[in-house]
Amino acid sequence: MMGIAGYTLKAVAFAMVSPQFAITLIMLAFIFYGKNKRTVLMQKMILGEQVNSPLELTMSQLVLGIIGGVMSSLILSYLGVMFGENSGIHLMFVFSLLLLFFSPRFICFSYSGALLGLLSIILNLIKDPLLTMYPTIEIINRPFYIDIAALMTLVGVLHIVEGLLVSVDGHRGAIPIFTNRDGKILGGFALKRYWAMPIAILMILSNETGTIGQNIITPSWWPIMRNPLTLSMLTMAVVSIMPFYGVLGYNSITFTRSKGEKSAMSGIGILIYGITLTLVAQLARISLSLQLFVILFAPLAHEIMLNTQKIIESKTVPKFISDEEGLMVLDVAHQSIAYNAGIRSGDKLLEINNSKIENESYFYKTLNEGIEEVKFKLKDSKGNIKQLVLNKGKRNKIGLVIVPRAIVSEDQSEDNTKDEDTTNKSKNEYTENKDKEFKDILEDIKKHEDKDGNGD
Repeated sequence: MMGIAGYTLKAVAFAMVSPQFAITLIMLAFIFYGKNKRTVLMQKMILGEQVNSPLELTMSQLVLGIIGGVMSSLILSYLGVMFGENSGIHLMFVFSLLLLFFSPRFICFSYSGALLGLLSIILNLIKDPLLTMYPTIEIINRPFYIDIAALMTLVGVLHIVEGLLVSVDGHRGAIPIFTNRDGKILGGFALKRYWAMPIAILMILSNETGTIGQNIITPSWWPIMRNPLTLSMLTMAVVSIMPFYGVLGYNSITFTRSKGEKSAMSGIGILIYGITLTLVAQLARISLSLQLFVILFAPLAHEIMLNTQKIIESKTVPKFISDEEGLMVLDVAHQSIAYNAGIRSGDKLLEINNSKIENESYFYKTLNEGIEEVKFKLKDSKGNIKQLVLNKGKRNKIGLVIVPRAIVSEDQSEDNTKDEDTTNKSKNEYTENKDKEFKDILEDIKKHEDKDGNGD
């Protein structure tokens, strides 16, 4: 006899192989691939080397999304989160997918779930206030009735899994960026990731027909979250599993941490939010007023979480900034010449060929003198001084990007046209049209700045 875990895994598998659901997965894969193709192009133009391939980034999103979907489905199944067959719960997933094409700001389930719950309460209060305030099995399968506690528990569990995905995979595909603060140039990273998740949800059916053709046989200890309404449903209705597709997304920028540190911090914040919402959601079983409280809590707490991380970012000392001591390395492409020589993100380049690096112009000019072997003296992120030898052979691109020391004014540019032309020529051999691309990236990022974890 197949247990709850078996039925859940079967439903997730059904979402990946059945034609109607497979089309959705293929569409999402193409959307992700298009976004990743642009990301790879930006990385290559900035670093001079390809960090990841679009296919690699897309496959990791799909594979980790499936793993996240399995985790979410198992947690929800064992908790006993369930909905009526006419509840309209699928609309939350549909809304999230549609909003992905418009503004990523509000595609998070915290917002779409809250709106769906509020709409359900309003419609049912208008239709029959007594039945909405005191639910019975007769209204479970009425059109557009949603158990608010189950709905917000669903949203909370999805955020728990999202926090884990962000911590593990949120840094992948990060793009180096620059900004100006107090006349100094700061280096940082723009992070943007999406995951497609097949999610299996328990449905209360009024007949013996299930979505995947089998009904669930539950053990005596199930569900973990017990309440009189749930127990009543289990004796009077059929429980089956229905698969859906959801999209989890993460967008953020940082100038104070490495890309790995930022994604880990964001993931922890999302994880804490998810656990808190899951616990708070249980209050909705007590009364209508607490249902409204939980619905408002979901988006407001999400905003507090985002703004808290934004405040922490603004109060933290910038990590990637060059000074008189040397030039800061913002990022290094894996398997590039610079990476193989031992240069890492966060290192500060002090000398090149036994000469102090006075400015970026001297740095790029020395690299392009045709010398096959370049010596570096640097200070790593832990403060250790190292001497490295970089064998670049006949190649000009070594696969790193540095943070310029300061912004050059127009007057200074006119007075130093010859030197500036030389510098720009050298830089362009590493990153063509870098300034234009940075502006495009920053304009895109500002639309959803510091949006940690939005886009479920």
